[in-house]
Amino acid sequence: TGSLCGALRDYKVAYDTRGVFYLRIEDTDQAREVSGTDVLVANELRTFRVAPSEGYIDESHETGNYGPYKQSKRGEIYKTVIKDMVKRGLAYPCFCDEIELDEVRKVQNANKERTGYYGPYAKCRLLTPAKAIENIKNGMPYVVRFKSKGSHEISLPFHDEIKGDVTITQNDMDIVILKRDGLPTYHFAHLVDDHFMRTTLVIRGEEWLPSLPIHLELFDAVGFPRVKYAHTPVIMKIGENGNKRKLSKRHDPEAAVSYFLEQGYPTDALIDYLYTVSDSSFEKWFLANPGVDTQEFKINIANAASDGALFDLEKIKNISQTILSNKSGAELTEEAYAWAQKYDVNLFKLISSNPAYFTKIMAIEKDKHNPRKDYTTYGEMFEKVKFFYPDFYDEIYKAKITFDYDQTLVNAVLKDFQTCSQPALSEEDWFDKCKESARKLGFAANKKELKAEPDKYQYVVGTYMEIVRVALTGRKNAPNLYYCLNIIDDKEINRRLKKNIKN
Repeated sequence: TGSLCGALRDYKVAYDTRGVFYLRIEDTDQAREVSGTDVLVANELRTFRVAPSEGYIDESHETGNYGPYKQSKRGEIYKTVIKDMVKRGLAYPCFCDEIELDEVRKVQNANKERTGYYGPYAKCRLLTPAKAIENIKNGMPYVVRFKSKGSHEISLPFHDEIKGDVTITQNDMDIVILKRDGLPTYHFAHLVDDHFMRTTLVIRGEEWLPSLPIHLELFDAVGFPRVKYAHTPVIMKIGENGNKRKLSKRHDPEAAVSYFLEQGYPTDALIDYLYTVSDSSFEKWFLANPGVDTQEFKINIANAASDGALFDLEKIKNISQTILSNKSGAELTEEAYAWAQKYDVNLFKLISSNPAYFTKIMAIEKDKHNPRKDYTTYGEMFEKVKFFYPDFYDEIYKAKITFDYDQTLVNAVLKDFQTCSQPALSEEDWFDKCKESARKLGFAANKKELKAEPDKYQYVVGTYMEIVRVALTGRKNAPNLYYCLNIIDDKEINRRLKKNIKN
């Protein structure tokens, strides 16, 4: 989710400024690389309408003039820049192994100094070119390090496009820029790729802010023009102990975009929610522009929450309910069918068996000014609508339909309802008929009447309707009963009533 939020933000900033948003696959960390992730990322971006202007599409396709857009295929470019840096004295091979580096850390810790490869501890920077060449010819493993000329004692002002004016400390670490496997580190790949791909603005998580001094020094040392930076706050969540913590893919399923796809959230719900995370002014704009495509909203990255947005699953659910409630029955059927093809075989079979019937169910009360919010996701539709189908109703009945009232009362209500189960010309006339029947059985018109004459009444008309609803749907909460009766045929209605009338 955080990655999609970043991509959406990148896309909108590029789109709004008539720039270019491209997709680059950063796969130089082979130990953490998961096969197929690149294609999955590309497909998910297209699913959420975050379409790159250029870049990676799949293993055999990409578009744009600055490729390859997969870092593992840019080896010659990295090596060319590395050679130039070594030649200019900006980089050098380092032959220190893990044992030696660990010894350095122990000494630094004992001396209460900063740990790292810098200054007097960067011993390989003192090697002569002849000695370095000799080591390489002898097959000694090595990395290539950047030769820093900075000082940890010097502070510099810097302007971040989100955080504003900040103060940073110069870098003095001789960081690794090319690993033993010949692949670049993030620091070096960032320098090379963002220069040669003509990047002007880098939007990334604030966890990279401590690395900013390294990147600025790299750009300055090599002579590449600096890019602009915007460091976004991380997305937070209230943890089990009640404290804020970073949203984590390891602990939080909703941290992955796939979670929302699998659950059946409409893509627009997550997009609209992530706009609220990216720009605090979005909600005000959204309320002022009902029905307007959110693509028209111009994002301002400076409006991102400075202390980290709090992930709010309930807000996503509310947005999703609103979006689904505003779709027509035909739209819901089409989209639910497309989702079910991939994720829910039961719903897929249900829709396939009779699309027109399913559309009638989806269209319940769609003509109202404020349509019902019956569904949060496509994933919950099957369980909510299966009672409309005789076979599934029988499964519900077999699992046991229970009433909160005495069976004698249930029998009386269901037998009486058989006389008014057929809806009248209007919902109002039909409900009046039901109220009349309920009154004849001794039900109070409302709670006020029940309270005024407790000796005369025991139940209200709402109880009458609840018993009927449970008998016909197996649930206390169901779509408007009047519309349900207009969809389920009379023969099936009477069959269900009789099943629930017991001696």
